[in-house]
Amino acid sequence: MALSSHARALFRASTISVRVIIPSITEGVHESIESNLSQFKLERTIDDRADSCIFMGEGARVNVAVADRILLHLLNHISQVDLHTVTSEITRRGISIACAVHPPNVSRSMRDLVATGIVAQSTRSVRGENRRQKVWYLTSLGMEMATAVKERLSEIPVLVRSRNGDLLELPASEASDRLRADLDLLSVLMHAQHEGALSYGDIRFGPIRNKTTEPGSIKMMAGAHSTYHTEPPKTRDIHGRNEERKSLDLWFSGTEGICTITGVAGCGKTTLVSDWFRTCDSEIEDMLVMYYPCQPWDTAIGLTTSIFHRLGLGQKNRVGDPYDLISILPPPGNPLDHDLLRRRLTATLIDEDELIGNKSKLFLILDDVHNLDRDGVRLLGVLMQVMEASHSRMIVISRSSPDFYDRRDVVTRGRVSEIALEGLSRNELEIWVESMGLSNKISTEILHERTGGHPLAIELLEMYGEMNHRDWVRFLDSEIVDVLPDEDRSILMALSKAKRPVPWKDLSESVGYIGRPPKSLISRGLMIELEDGMWLHEALRSRLRMYTEKQD
Repeated sequence: MALSSHARALFRASTISVRVIIPSITEGVHESIESNLSQFKLERTIDDRADSCIFMGEGARVNVAVADRILLHLLNHISQVDLHTVTSEITRRGISIACAVHPPNVSRSMRDLVATGIVAQSTRSVRGENRRQKVWYLTSLGMEMATAVKERLSEIPVLVRSRNGDLLELPASEASDRLRADLDLLSVLMHAQHEGALSYGDIRFGPIRNKTTEPGSIKMMAGAHSTYHTEPPKTRDIHGRNEERKSLDLWFSGTEGICTITGVAGCGKTTLVSDWFRTCDSEIEDMLVMYYPCQPWDTAIGLTTSIFHRLGLGQKNRVGDPYDLISILPPPGNPLDHDLLRRRLTATLIDEDELIGNKSKLFLILDDVHNLDRDGVRLLGVLMQVMEASHSRMIVISRSSPDFYDRRDVVTRGRVSEIALEGLSRNELEIWVESMGLSNKISTEILHERTGGHPLAIELLEMYGEMNHRDWVRFLDSEIVDVLPDEDRSILMALSKAKRPVPWKDLSESVGYIGRPPKSLISRGLMIELEDGMWLHEALRSRLRMYTEKQD
């Protein structure tokens, strides 16, 4: 739109030209930077389609000194300082192209920068070249000065023509995002200096980038908060287990750092821990509690990542990482360094140098650790040592006896406390049946014989009124019978054929077993040792008889 002479006169009268000479950080090494800065940080728009126009002054002119261009360029390629083979960007030709300077002027400026210790010079092998060439890179002093130059130049106002055709003045650091282009600060300043304005969609800026957020799965520790809880889950009401709760109280007040709770599936291991945790919640207020249910697909690296996240490490960390724990996490496909993890995790929790400021104690509750693979079991051994050194605590819940510690740790060394859950006793069953109002209909002794005092069987009785509900039979198959070792299953199968208790000597000879009764069967309550011999509860016996009848 053509402007009248009157409008142009008003424009010249209203325009304030601010001309400021700002000394360069490298004053004495190269010439000062002459730039025009706006007094206020605001965007001014020229819209030729509007009747009322706000005109740009002369404050948007850009003029970057050669030395500042070189420092910005070398800062962009600081990653090549220690490389044996470099790219051509830090050679004389590469610097000349990026900074819009003739090659002789590059050498002339470099002599001054090298003389003052800002830039270092050497010869390197250049990718795609047959001979070594002279290259330049920033020293430690140069990195500080280049960073300061970048901060200062990022505030220089530049002209940008937006997608709608509006002419905007904004800081150079915001131009790339406004243009949706992959431009560094030096490229923005060079285009602004030689062309005056940068236009949206310019083919020289490359393809337009959509403003999309990267998926969280590729970020460090993304989603780790969803793998654990800060307290055990709220489960069903607990019945009995008074002795086991006393054992947990004794362990927590003692010196053992580890407590293992074992038992068959559904016997109330997690329920016991959850109920006990809520009774002593006030005593562990200062500890970082982490309840982690292990799944069959869990790995040692995944569990380690969740522990780091519970400590507050990560991208949005609440505490620092002075002991460099994050670097322990290996790239995909590489193993975890367990020894390095033990050392650095212990150092972080103890914090002898007081680099973190507040010492942390962990309270780990690892559920279903029988799902972990060999590396996961090794990690449990590492965590055991860390818990002892940092005076932290760890409860391990498993269907089978863990093997990450030695039996001497339980018997003589006092490092581990073990609690083996069996079925409920007859007295505990009697109290439970009375609370259901079924004491007149069901005999406690018969119920104990058929279910072995298993809490899940009693719950199904409470829900459906059947002592051998199909869900209970299905549970026996999937959680006990099908997962038993062949040797243990053969013992139980032979015992299920008997009509009365069998002495262990006769039972072991019939199946060819040498030694004492398996502790795994006794401790889990699958096989009961009576005065007359070995026996098993009626529910498991009746289910195993179905298998023996099919075989016969």
